[in-house]
Amino acid sequence: MEKKKVYDIIVIGMGPGGMAVSAMGSAMGLDVLAVENNKIGGECLNVGCIPSKALLKAGEAKAVSDNLKKYGIIPGSKSVAKTTLGVVRDKIEFISGPKTTKMFEKVETILKQGMAHFVDKNTIQVGDEIYRGKKIFIATGTEPFIPEIPGLKEVPYLTNMNLFDEKSIPASLTVIGGGAIGSEMAQAFSRLGSKVVIVHNDKHLIPLGDEEGALVLEEKFREEGITVYNSATIDKVEKKGKFILVHSGGNVIKSEKLLVATGRKAVIEPLKLENAGVTHTGKKIIVDKYLRTNVKNIYAVGDVNFIALYSHAAMHQGMLALMNALNPIPFTRFRWDKYIVPWTVFTKPEFAHAGLTEGEIKSLGIKYEMIKENYQDYGRTIADGVPEGFVKVFVTKRGKVLGATIVGESASELIHEWILAIQQGISLFDIMMTQHSFPTISLLNKRIAEVWMMKKMGSPLIKRIAKKLI
Repeated sequence: MEKKKVYDIIVIGMGPGGMAVSAMGSAMGLDVLAVENNKIGGECLNVGCIPSKALLKAGEAKAVSDNLKKYGIIPGSKSVAKTTLGVVRDKIEFISGPKTTKMFEKVETILKQGMAHFVDKNTIQVGDEIYRGKKIFIATGTEPFIPEIPGLKEVPYLTNMNLFDEKSIPASLTVIGGGAIGSEMAQAFSRLGSKVVIVHNDKHLIPLGDEEGALVLEEKFREEGITVYNSATIDKVEKKGKFILVHSGGNVIKSEKLLVATGRKAVIEPLKLENAGVTHTGKKIIVDKYLRTNVKNIYAVGDVNFIALYSHAAMHQGMLALMNALNPIPFTRFRWDKYIVPWTVFTKPEFAHAGLTEGEIKSLGIKYEMIKENYQDYGRTIADGVPEGFVKVFVTKRGKVLGATIVGESASELIHEWILAIQQGISLFDIMMTQHSFPTISLLNKRIAEVWMMKKMGSPLIKRIAKKLI
């Protein structure tokens, strides 16, 4: 009987984390087997961050067009045979085609043959086939968490998994959930013509983020006609004719479509982890600081370990885990908790954060200063017509950066300077001494450092020294 091949690496799930392991492993000359039950790219590429950005861009383009019409300017237009959602689907099909799959030419890939599950710690099964590997990386990600709301199971609802399959933009949409997905899709659909209501049980939108930043976003939403119900309890959901009714604290919200965006849950059950002896809580796979499970040849990367539910974190974890799996020297391995995990919500204005929040700083008992610069005080953002927002940075007395929140135009790009500062110990003095091109929006970062330094220069001691040295 022919002996079965033993792969150097088996990867279960080809989202961002699995893609990183597979691409790097094959580039190093390792024999890599990758198993994906759906499409390469996982949720992020196919039904998550990429299609949502395409839809947001479509909404932004329509908002600009509508604004021009207010001033009597009629933008050029052509008859479009496809819906906006159809265009989004076409873009995703193009991105997920040869453009993406080319990097996995040396990876043996099993697609759409069923979900892999463990037979033992070195063996998986897909359909009727058995595969063995020296190291196995679990990267199955998450799926939408559906809350126990009375009546919800009896009504048709959307999640990010089926949202982009819709054929048209609904006249009205209720969104349950005020986090990143809920907020982004609410604004996109509103700008594309839907009457949108957000209802959620948190105190403010983007509950993980700065409350002041959430207020900026909520004000923008109100201007655009989006209704937001914060701290709301949903009593029940029901269908009446072609409408779905959401009952919340005496309010009855009626809409054609319902989007449920209430968080995520890890995809664990189909893996049959008990066969490999892998420890999990039912909600996440438990890993150590090096992303290894309790079984030394099995790693879990990305959303499935629930450390940080972001695609960039999954990619980074995939890279770290593979490097650790190849490293025989324990004290030189890479700890996931040594790297800053930023996040961005891609609404307009954008909402980005890195490092500690103000609440976390206070709970740790760290003495800090807060420096803030408003977009409305800078000529470039005023000229661009994007005066909403601010840059807010928390630092120690000596200028060590603890955390940063940016709400406003290009926040997703500006935040990277603060990620680098926190992770590499770059102080506000270093940032102040770094020339920033004028008039870029990133000059607001430099202004933060300048304001901090000006406060230092205003001390009585410095004034006395300066007077004597002049």
